Amino acid sequence: MKLVKNILAAVGLVAIGALSINAMQEAPTDENFTKKLINDYNVYALQVPDYMDFAGEEVPLSNPDILERMDRELLVNTYWQSNGLLMFKRAKKYFPIIEPILAKHGVPDDFKYLAVIESGLTNAKSPAGASGFWQIMRATGREHGLEVNSNVDERYHLEKATEVACDYLKKAKENLGSWTLAAAAYNAGNAGIKRRLDAQQVKGYYDLLLGEETGRYVFRILALKEILSNPSKYGFNFRDKDLYSKVPTYLVEVDTAVTDFAGFAKQFGINYKILKLHNPWLREPHLNNKSRKQYFIELPKEGYYNIQP
Repeated sequence: MKLVKNILAAVGLVAIGALSINAMQEAPTDENFTKKLINDYNVYALQVPDYMDFAGEEVPLSNPDILERMDRELLVNTYWQSNGLLMFKRAKKYFPIIEPILAKHGVPDDFKYLAVIESGLTNAKSPAGASGFWQIMRATGREHGLEVNSNVDERYHLEKATEVACDYLKKAKENLGSWTLAAAAYNAGNAGIKRRLDAQQVKGYYDLLLGEETGRYVFRILALKEILSNPSKYGFNFRDKDLYSKVPTYLVEVDTAVTDFAGFAKQFGINYKILKLHNPWLREPHLNNKSRKQYFIELPKEGYYNIQP
């Protein structure tokens, strides 16, 4: 009887192993997608890649401290599955807007993942007042030419905010000497990073002893880069149609005041909510524009929203 039990147990383990391998290897399709959502969850230790880099600058993973910190961020972000899936969905929509602006300014493509950890690719607002995808402070936005007031806040204008982020990062790279330090400076400031480098008599981010937030900052960027670049490796399964896409739009020039954006939107076959979705930088239901400044308002092409009459 004991022999029979052992044989049955062995057979059971082989069967479970086969099912697990099949579950991991079988790609989702329209036919099996619902089936795979049921009882298909396992937690695994992760293997940190042998080589990682940020903006072409190698991460010293042979250092055990660096390896453990990298492992932590990969684990935290892999097993925060709902957030991870949202990042994949939003990246499909917004990376095509961010990527060409980074390229135009000569800023490495890896910095798009900085926007991911800063805001989750949303127009977030921090308790300190940093706003938009790139979490720009009011004073920083104004210093870089953005209009920031209660009526218009261009920190919420993705293209313009990305331009500001590029300018900041390029100057940080010039001041500090590496893109990795420039990324850290986006969190702690140029002066803050320079002061710590001098005080600790080191030259690189990975040799610095930093506070919790800045100490994890670059590792979080690296983790999101690794996961978003390798979805199936980290257990994320989705179809292209599950991801978000940008609605095609066109621009309307406005160089006068607009007294009522609800009425303005109606002229173009949409409502105020849709107007705001595409122009979050318009902060009030009207545009003052006493100086008759030229603005470009983004409007969706016809047929993409089912607007009730």
